[in-house]
Amino acid sequence: MPDQPMILGFDPGRDKCGIAVMGVDRRLHYQDILPANRVLAELQRLQTQFPISLLVMGNQTTANRWKQHLQDLPTLPRVVMVDERHSTLEARNRYWRMYPARGLYRFIPQGLRLPPRPVDDIVAILLIERYLDQLTDLPP
Repeated sequence: MPDQPMILGFDPGRDKCGIAVMGVDRRLHYQDILPANRVLAELQRLQTQFPISLLVMGNQTTANRWKQHLQDLPTLPRVVMVDERHSTLEARNRYWRMYPARGLYRFIPQGLRLPPRPVDDIVAILLIERYLDQLTDLPP
């Protein structure tokens, strides 16, 4: 088990949600995309596996509905809402850095490529990073 506090990133959605767990050292420990109906059970399981002290959640489309659903968890870490505007486009770009194109696909300009899978888990990673960036960008 990691010896530092963990941050759970949550990209809420209607049908599927992205989840990531990252340490304050920005080391990624977990990422996944789950059907919406399995999210609460997985969040509960992750809380037993990692010392999660904070849940960072995107603030757009379904955030208010999910904030209510999260109240059903037996223990809920502090929830911080993070601006998730443009995160999908940023996640698509990050996808290609994490999983570089291979074969002939690599000759297609990145702006014309779409990842072969949803990127909600990468959005969850980006939400954590945005939160941590806010902490380090504070004026002295």
